[in-house]
Amino acid sequence: GPLSSMVGYVLRRAQLAVFDDVIANFAELDLRPAQYSVLVLLGHAPGLKQSDVAAALGIQRANFVVLFDGLEQRGLAQRSSAPNDRRSYALYLTEAGEKMLARANELESRHEARLDAKLGPGGREQLLALLNRLAARG
Repeated sequence: GPLSSMVGYVLRRAQLAVFDDVIANFAELDLRPAQYSVLVLLGHAPGLKQSDVAAALGIQRANFVVLFDGLEQRGLAQRSSAPNDRRSYALYLTEAGEKMLARANELESRHEARLDAKLGPGGREQLLALLNRLAARG
């Protein structure tokens, strides 16, 4: 039909299909995609400020606080006073958070392999290049 030629519509359908698989993939961990993204960022760069993580993920600060509170309550992450700014918090993974991230990364690798199989040889690189062009501002 006419919707199948609309980039926005097809992009949204693709996003929903990918996220459905991600959500099913992480079900055993009771982990949502946004939570996984926080764990990945903190695993890569421990000590980031709340505002930096929220900005990197495109999440409003108030929503990020609720998201992080959930990770903290589960014992996966913690806040500490930022060394150079007493008004801010630096964020870190706990030992349990590091273990959760390791397991989630294993599951994510399987998910990415499924996507690669659907996209075929060179498909990942081509898709990422096109999506990055769409996402670029300016």
